[in-house]
Amino acid sequence: MTLYALKSFLSGNTFDDSGCLLDAPGETKPTLIRAIYAKKTLDVKDNSLGIYKFSDWLPIHRILEGSSAPLTYKSEGLADFLGLKNLYITFSGFWPEKGIEMTTCSFKETEAYTVGARLSANNDKVLVVASAGNTARAFARVCSDNNIPVLICMPEDTLNAMWFDKPINDCVKLIVTRSGSDYFDAIHLSGLVCQLEGFIPEGGAKNVARRDGMATTVLSAATFIGRIPDYYFQAIGSGTGAIAAWEANLRLLDDGRFGNNKMKLVLSQNFPFIPMYTAWKADSREMLALDDELARQQVIEIDAKVLSNRKPPYPIAGGLFDALKDCDGEIVYATNSEAREAAAVFLKTEGIDIHPAAAVAVASLIAQTKSKVIDPQAVIMLNITGGGEEKFKSSRDILYLKPRVIFDINPDLEEVKQQLAAIF
Repeated sequence: MTLYALKSFLSGNTFDDSGCLLDAPGETKPTLIRAIYAKKTLDVKDNSLGIYKFSDWLPIHRILEGSSAPLTYKSEGLADFLGLKNLYITFSGFWPEKGIEMTTCSFKETEAYTVGARLSANNDKVLVVASAGNTARAFARVCSDNNIPVLICMPEDTLNAMWFDKPINDCVKLIVTRSGSDYFDAIHLSGLVCQLEGFIPEGGAKNVARRDGMATTVLSAATFIGRIPDYYFQAIGSGTGAIAAWEANLRLLDDGRFGNNKMKLVLSQNFPFIPMYTAWKADSREMLALDDELARQQVIEIDAKVLSNRKPPYPIAGGLFDALKDCDGEIVYATNSEAREAAAVFLKTEGIDIHPAAAVAVASLIAQTKSKVIDPQAVIMLNITGGGEEKFKSSRDILYLKPRVIFDINPDLEEVKQQLAAIF
């Protein structure tokens, strides 16, 4: 068990964790809470512990089986292609030749292994997770392997993300919102489920374990490089990973051994779905109005379906707006064609296939480099959030998890209650 307390970003109040606490007790204004760890200096443990080698800064009560930690290495191929002297790639996915075997091929595994480990082994409630794809696959695999009851809610149109190389334990159940819906609709469904007895929300960005699990990408980079990077590139759907990166940066500053700089977050969305880009360019903390049907149509158009959150943790205190302001960050965007070209470049120069979301980040790095915004000598961290899927699938028989129920876009609570009673 890691020693830590929880702290409200807005008020600064501290309190103990119950294992599934998502909000600051007694506070009415929306704010994220943070884990405050007893150890201020990070002691990286043996690689055999997987992600738990960073356990000093993970809010966990136990260790689950089968994890891998993100891998950081200094780029040669892509760095040479772009003329960058200090490009470091943090890779989450399946790349055995490099020593990493995330079998879901996504950094969402870092979330699942920490959220699951934050829960008590005696937890008797069903964890409810909303996802647009990779998170669902990661939680299904990790919860299946560790016998953690979970109900996953996702849009029907992203079911192709629910692939596995071995059967999933019956403790994992999947429900979806019908074709034409999006991630926000899945979140709405999960909210209805969590009104029922016996279910608890995973919480998304509000879950400190989710954020600190994703923060291991930055811990991997900083401990490998020996310093905090100057730039951090990542594609964003909710922006939770970028908030996590910022929080990791602050912890590394407190550690004192990795320099005193705040890395500039350069975050990218997949055009035409760019709500956070639009809000940021307007210098608006609040998300700007976006018609539901237009948003759903834009989600259909983008390649990187996982980058499709209509209600991201952007305006909340301690959220993405605050992170970007604190580090003088930026949001940019890449088109489908730019991302596809970037994926091809990455495969050619680095030798591994990457997910569409990661390709959006690579496309943004290429554009920023070509426009000479970045000093070629700068220390850059490129967060490749998923890759190696083609490699993984090429030598395995793949199975797909099927949903137990397909709901309409706006089901009522009574319908949800009746349907779930039939499967639990």
